Amino acid sequence: MNVRWLLDAVQPQRRDQLAGALLWLVAALLVIDEVQLVEGIGTAVEVAVFILLAALAPTVGRASLAFLVVGVALVGATVLLSPTPGADVREAAALAGFIGAFFTALSLLRHVADTSPAIRRCGRYLANQPPGRRYAALTVGGQLFALILNYGAIALLGNLAVSSARGERDETIRQIRTRRMLLAIQRGFLSALPWSPLSYAVALTTTFVAGTSWAAAVVPGFITGALMAGTGYALDTIFKPRRTVPVPRRVIDDRWHAVMPLLILLGVLVAGVTALQLITGARVVIIVIVFVPLLSVVWLALQRRGGGDPVVARLVQYGGKELPNYRDTLVLLMMAGAIGSLGADRLAPLLAASGIDLAAVPATVLLVAMVWLFPLLGQVGMNPILSSALIAPLLPSAASLGVSPIAILTAITAGWSLAGASSPFTATTLLIGSFAGRSALHVGLRWNGLYTLVTAVVLSLWVALAAQILPA
Repeated sequence: MNVRWLLDAVQPQRRDQLAGALLWLVAALLVIDEVQLVEGIGTAVEVAVFILLAALAPTVGRASLAFLVVGVALVGATVLLSPTPGADVREAAALAGFIGAFFTALSLLRHVADTSPAIRRCGRYLANQPPGRRYAALTVGGQLFALILNYGAIALLGNLAVSSARGERDETIRQIRTRRMLLAIQRGFLSALPWSPLSYAVALTTTFVAGTSWAAAVVPGFITGALMAGTGYALDTIFKPRRTVPVPRRVIDDRWHAVMPLLILLGVLVAGVTALQLITGARVVIIVIVFVPLLSVVWLALQRRGGGDPVVARLVQYGGKELPNYRDTLVLLMMAGAIGSLGADRLAPLLAASGIDLAAVPATVLLVAMVWLFPLLGQVGMNPILSSALIAPLLPSAASLGVSPIAILTAITAGWSLAGASSPFTATTLLIGSFAGRSALHVGLRWNGLYTLVTAVVLSLWVALAAQILPA
């Protein structure tokens, strides 16, 4: 009995270690395949992805398990109906592998940032700004932290914002302040998605849309982000409550240079990704998978000099313990990509048989539709990864539409970002709701309903303009 109990206790640990090792193996194999160091390595990637999903499946929740079941059903349908079942399944497995490897790289950077006193001090500085500039500071902070922490940016800044608001004695003012701060953080985070090289929106859309790259898309994407952030700031300014009683001036412990470590880190990150893409021409998702872990290891070494844990010990802890704890998120993200890929393969012949020719639709109308379609699909539970993997392959080529591929990417990333504000099924609304004590549905539709509608109109005009001015 004691031996059986010991084996049962050790087995989950070994399974977690296997899952962590497989994620790093998938990342390494993808990089090797991308640079073509070894012929035929793609098969090893697909096998590793299947073993990884099998290792994670026994311990995931119902939602993740449902995605796995749908994925298996689509594999079966592909085998029965597709003229090229092997190629379709391998493409879906490769996409799932890219998503898993990308997540692994980003979450390592977040793991390192979690133990950085400088990052936390920067967050406190932003959260404790006076009312006149707090929304703008948290919006910009949400963008900057999104590059380093991804969804962890909302967790870090959201926690600091709620803690800061607890100092307000008036219950009504405290609720208003908490809502405004949390919305500033969320909208700042979302406004980074169209241009950040570390966002799924950019990394995956540049994979789906031929002829695109992050370097070519960063300026239009930054304009999209600026419009989203600016619209949020304008609405907050218009509708914020007017005080009749003077507010005591808050004392800010840190000076502006509290943000310098973050700015330096971001400078290194963006410069490194930009240089590598210009030199190698590789996809941004591959560059991130390589560069971000290297940057993380250097950061760990610097923390070690300041009295932190040994680098190897931190990496082992991350790979064997922390990373497998994200099993539900990993399975959801990976299977969303795979389901979208397989679903697009099944929908393409049906669309052709129906006589619907999307190439006959005016390009501007088709691209503006992307801005609205993603938030609408988000209302019925389709996350942006699933939506983009399903929709992007069905779109006509940029050449047949007579527009730039970057214009298509701009439209998709704009719709992707808006879905994050309004869908009750996305991580951003769930996180903001948890901090505010509200449901994700309340955050998505009540708090962000007007913002989504106004921003969708603004972004529709921008996407229509981009279709005309970006060189085809």
